[in-house]
Amino acid sequence: MSLSDYVIAVEGTEAGRRLALSLALAAAFLHALFGALQKGRHDPWLSRGAIDASYGLMALPVALLVVPWPVGGEWAILGGAFVIHTVYKILQALAYERGAYTVVYPVVRGTGPLFAVLIAWVWFGERFSALQWLGVAVLLSGIYGLAAVNLADSGIARGRLGRALGLAVATGLFVAVYTTWDAFGIRATPDPFTFLAWFFLIDGVAMPVVAAARWRRMVVRPAAGPLVARGVTGAVVAFASFGAIMLATRLDKVGEAAVLRETSTVFAALIGWLVLNERVDGRRLLLMATIAAGAVLVEIGGV
Repeated sequence: MSLSDYVIAVEGTEAGRRLALSLALAAAFLHALFGALQKGRHDPWLSRGAIDASYGLMALPVALLVVPWPVGGEWAILGGAFVIHTVYKILQALAYERGAYTVVYPVVRGTGPLFAVLIAWVWFGERFSALQWLGVAVLLSGIYGLAAVNLADSGIARGRLGRALGLAVATGLFVAVYTTWDAFGIRATPDPFTFLAWFFLIDGVAMPVVAAARWRRMVVRPAAGPLVARGVTGAVVAFASFGAIMLATRLDKVGEAAVLRETSTVFAALIGWLVLNERVDGRRLLLMATIAAGAVLVEIGGV
């Protein structure tokens, strides 16, 4: 049995639900790592361009030679994904330019699941139980609390703060939009890996062009070697992270997967502390525990 056949076989089963849970939590850790790679030592536009170019090139032979090609309306779905993800990436890069990673990231990730649950309710007819809504409230209170604590310590100027937070909220909205659109796309494609391979190929087109134009305008240009290395590393992480969450939304509820992925905020705080030398004190540990507790309630309430 191929991997595609296995995914299709476990859709809607308890085994599929357990697999979706594992994939969503894996995506959470990997997405936090992906965000840190984009925010690290390089300009976020250049990092994103290097990552997208790398995963587009990696996906090329798989899309052309391994998986079935899209047909009919699947091309329109992929085109919509390209537009939505491009807007999301532009908003994210703008937000990272103006705000500290540990301020911007929690606001983005806190806004995303709330909108995703609401959109999934309208689009897919998904319903959350009262316990799950309580879990969402607990998780979001922890995420926004973490953002508030980090904001208080960030020293961001008031003028920059409003723009950074506004961009973070807009980015979170597009997280919800791409999550539900991708769920629609991967469900509408008979072979889920057709959608994944062609998504990464098409999605790798726009940002390298933007990054190349930005690089040419720089007075002091960063060395290409470390940037390429970051791009390749980020591409591998992106395949695993975005691929995992897309598969999770095919196997189980979109809203649940979206909420569970936002435990990435906990991983982001740990990465900020261990890698980016940002502070993690008792308040942050308590808020991270709150986020985890909210995710547990969402999962328990859906059983």
